[in-house]
Amino acid sequence: MLEPIYLDYAATTPVDTRVAKAMMQCLTKDGNFGNPASRSHSLGWRAEEAVENARRHVADLIHADPREIVWTSGATESNNLAIKGILEKNQAKGKHIITSQIEHKAVLDTCQYMVSQGYKATYLQPDSEGLISPEQVADSLQEETVLVSLMHVNNEIGVINDLNSIGKICRDKSVFFHVDAAQSAGKLDIDVVQDNIDLLSISAHKMYGPKGIGALYVRRHPDVKLVAQIHGGGHERGMRSGTLATHQIVGLGEAARIASQEKDADIQRIKNLADTFITQITKVEGMGLNGSRDCRYPGIVNIHFGGFDGETLLMTLRELAISSGSACTSASVEPSYVIKALGVSNALADASLRFSFGRYTTENEVQKAIEIVTKVIGK
Repeated sequence: MLEPIYLDYAATTPVDTRVAKAMMQCLTKDGNFGNPASRSHSLGWRAEEAVENARRHVADLIHADPREIVWTSGATESNNLAIKGILEKNQAKGKHIITSQIEHKAVLDTCQYMVSQGYKATYLQPDSEGLISPEQVADSLQEETVLVSLMHVNNEIGVINDLNSIGKICRDKSVFFHVDAAQSAGKLDIDVVQDNIDLLSISAHKMYGPKGIGALYVRRHPDVKLVAQIHGGGHERGMRSGTLATHQIVGLGEAARIASQEKDADIQRIKNLADTFITQITKVEGMGLNGSRDCRYPGIVNIHFGGFDGETLLMTLRELAISSGSACTSASVEPSYVIKALGVSNALADASLRFSFGRYTTENEVQKAIEIVTKVIGK
């Protein structure tokens, strides 16, 4: 059986061969396998040096200081640490958080947990294009607001929030600003200083690195303090205990280094592919783009197929590896809550599919995908 054409880069990306090579050098006895916390011999020193080099690469990617990078197991843990950690540390200030209805479940479920612990949450509704406006954020701020948590790029529809304007509002009001950048780090330019970001979550496997590793940017400022969620050893300046996985950290560092050099070329090529795909697919009656056409990351394209059932389409389009929404909610039979929040009907939300392109997507694959989709719809 032939492998399907992979158009699900928003779910995960294949590890870049250069990343895999760097990781392999940290696994075996002949490699850099030492514990970075072993300060009494050269094996530990070498491992620590590799970890710190990776920390610098990740910091450079988002214009941060290496000392502001905390290693985690991925963006889900980063989101949990950021939200729980900052709220628990600042209970005396207030117990109110602002987020949106279309965040990743790693943020929504964490906020819901905090609500169960006595906190209050405001869930902003996006406009019909999937955007959260800075004005909405400003209007929702309360005296007790501690944190605003919003994603940079939406994982289902690819729309981009205005971090700079939202960050300025938060900083002016002394409210912490957390950004879930799982879908944007390594793909779009991010400047945590310019955009007044206090906390930012990163995932390696969304940017051609390995699964099971991520990072949280924590701004070095006396006011930005977190309550640790994992205890045992005081690693990562007391914010995240646990023996550091040198090979995975090196993988994330190498992925960040490559992204710093190649992301501009990657996004231009991906944009050309996506524009071709959208133009051809939306020519078919009943098909249209979900979310903003202009203010979006081109690698994520969410299409609604009027008059069809999304799950049936998925089964019919077996030659394509695509999804009906976030991989984290793929077990659900409900229409996407992200698409529904745009104000569309359940039927149209249920008839929406996500196509996502990446570093290894070819023009031939996109043309083939267009042919497959139009043929299936024609039948």
